[in-house]
Amino acid sequence: MSIDSSAQNVEQNEKESVLDNNVITTESSEFDDIRHYRDDEVQDAIKSILDNEELVTGIYKRIFGFLPDFLSKLGKPFLKFILKLRFSKVKTIAQVQNYVARFMKGIIRDTTDGFTCKGFEKLDPKKGYLFISNHRDISLDPAFIDMACYFNNLDTVKIAIGDNLLRMKVATDLMRLNKSFIVKRSVQGRDKLKALAHLSEYIGRSIEENHNVWIAQREGRAKDGNDKTEEAILKMFYMYGKKKKLSFKDYVKTLNIVPVSITYEFDPGDQAKAKEIFETEKNGTYVKSQFEDIDSIVGGINGYKGRVNITAGEPLSGDFETPEELAQTIDNFIYLNYAMFPSCLLSAGVEDGVAPEEKKKFEERMSKISPELRDYVKRMYAAPYYNQQKVKKS
Repeated sequence: MSIDSSAQNVEQNEKESVLDNNVITTESSEFDDIRHYRDDEVQDAIKSILDNEELVTGIYKRIFGFLPDFLSKLGKPFLKFILKLRFSKVKTIAQVQNYVARFMKGIIRDTTDGFTCKGFEKLDPKKGYLFISNHRDISLDPAFIDMACYFNNLDTVKIAIGDNLLRMKVATDLMRLNKSFIVKRSVQGRDKLKALAHLSEYIGRSIEENHNVWIAQREGRAKDGNDKTEEAILKMFYMYGKKKKLSFKDYVKTLNIVPVSITYEFDPGDQAKAKEIFETEKNGTYVKSQFEDIDSIVGGINGYKGRVNITAGEPLSGDFETPEELAQTIDNFIYLNYAMFPSCLLSAGVEDGVAPEEKKKFEERMSKISPELRDYVKRMYAAPYYNQQKVKKS
């Protein structure tokens, strides 16, 4: 299926999701503090984005960086005019996501050796699913899941993002235009409990309205390669179920949870993650710079990834009495469906079946890693292999 035709289906789904104004929906004012933008807010958000000088400068440098600096005084205003003209007709979230899909096609073409997705073709386009995946890249994890949805005629996902990523208004606008909703990590005390209940209801109502939702299995990326579902996230889901007076096992069944295993043959942020672990072990702590998360997003998008594979399971239908049982089932699926690329096998000391040219490619990659970080990177790549072996043996 083409991206353009998929976008038309997304647009139709958006139109069909508008419910009676007297009913509380995920587009109601009750959720204004966390929801993604509506169609009627798209034009204002785009105007705000294109008025951001830093963003326009960045785009100008990326496209016209080869030109002399003195030409930027004329070039940047002209570029801004062209961008505003081009996006003046973009008035819906579906149209925004059509641009995002085209952008992702370029990312797949330029920074990967191929993208494969499995399991999504078995899902019902008329239902809403809660996708829970391992977490390796801040922006690309949900972006690749969105591409899998596009290619399989499924509505794109509402994306859970931490408020730590919203320190720049332009970043906030960009993410909320791409169906991102906010997880308030920074609140404390009673406000935190209230925020979690609010988030739980937003996610629950989204599924009730047949929207797809993505959330990572844990807060923060798995920097050491050990993908582990945080039970606290599953308990958060149940807060809305508890409000509805449902048992944990009965409410879980209504969420249509789909576990997803994401594999990057090469992680663009492997060295940065290793550095964080190294400095934490050495100094006892690691302090992020102000816009380090934004830098990670840019690095992940532009960096080489090798092959990328995403595998979705069937919606979980078992009787899960506790969050612990549910977490273990999600983890096992992620471990068993993690793609064993040569980077993973060689890091674990397994050479059987690895072609000589693949080994050479891996060794060249490792040679570019700082010597003090190399073992940390290898352990990160090897962890999924060991986790998979443990599940197979058990």
